[in-house]
Amino acid sequence: MASRLRRTLLLTSLLALLPVMSGAAPPVGLRGNPTDTRVAGIDVDATTIPELQALMDANRLKSVQLTQFYLQRIRKLNPALNAVITISPTALADARAADAARRRGDRRPLLGIPIIVKDNIGTTGMPTTAGSWALAGSTPDDAFIVQQLEAAGALIIGKANLSEWANFRSIPSSSGWSGIGGQTNMAYVLDRNPCGSSSGSGVIVSANLAVAAVGTETDGSIVCPAGTNANAGIKPTLGLLSRAGIVPITADQDTAGPMARNVTDAAVLLGAMTGVDANDPATAGQVGNVPGSYTQFLRSDALVGARIGVWREAPTTRTPAQKSTR
Repeated sequence: MASRLRRTLLLTSLLALLPVMSGAAPPVGLRGNPTDTRVAGIDVDATTIPELQALMDANRLKSVQLTQFYLQRIRKLNPALNAVITISPTALADARAADAARRRGDRRPLLGIPIIVKDNIGTTGMPTTAGSWALAGSTPDDAFIVQQLEAAGALIIGKANLSEWANFRSIPSSSGWSGIGGQTNMAYVLDRNPCGSSSGSGVIVSANLAVAAVGTETDGSIVCPAGTNANAGIKPTLGLLSRAGIVPITADQDTAGPMARNVTDAAVLLGAMTGVDANDPATAGQVGNVPGSYTQFLRSDALVGARIGVWREAPTTRTPAQKSTR
């Protein structure tokens, strides 16, 4: 399992480099100022979760400030993106509680960090609809992975739009469309396919509407929106994250997974969500196989010597006959 994870983290390192490699511009066509990602003078878009924690420990940043920034950004940008379905009514109160806990010496790894999870993952106090009006108003308890995130101190500030029923609605359905949330739009180019049923989570990360997000995948629904939206996304080995409390498609392939703007944050989020759950027998295999932290596998020299290819469309060429008709 450890060697597979090392390979996965290396591959997601490549995904994290895509914005730099492709010269990706900031999100376009959005109201507000999408390029301004500063909070208390700190560019949160370029700051990892461990760095945010260090800043909060040093009293240079508060969870309330961070949460207010994301709530305001969602209000400005989400009307064009349709990436967020629901906002937590207790988001700011939870942030104030996190700041108070930090003053008492609490140093949990995700304390006060705003996260958004896909709307097929159970959350206490917010509807879990899978994007379908058939589940409108359904309010199940927290899924096991949400319990784990909250135990690590994370703030679940909202729910992400998705392909309705995690793309199990129909074969030709549009990626990122749901009856409740409408069509999720890619932040970089609003009329392009955001890809995969976790497209809301992917767009949330790329447009910086939360520090990180959680998606789910049966077949490509994390890795596709992660790649398309230039994020780092991980589909974990089946059983690494509990499936309990998540609207299912198939027990053979379903799993949740982290989506973030950098590999470090994806690794931090992955570690926080693991755990043996009595309601999911597949998680029993974690015993003796799961490290305390996945950040130990990250290496700053992981891509030294790597050759990276960038696909570009070839210029259009004309035959002599075509040229003579001009």
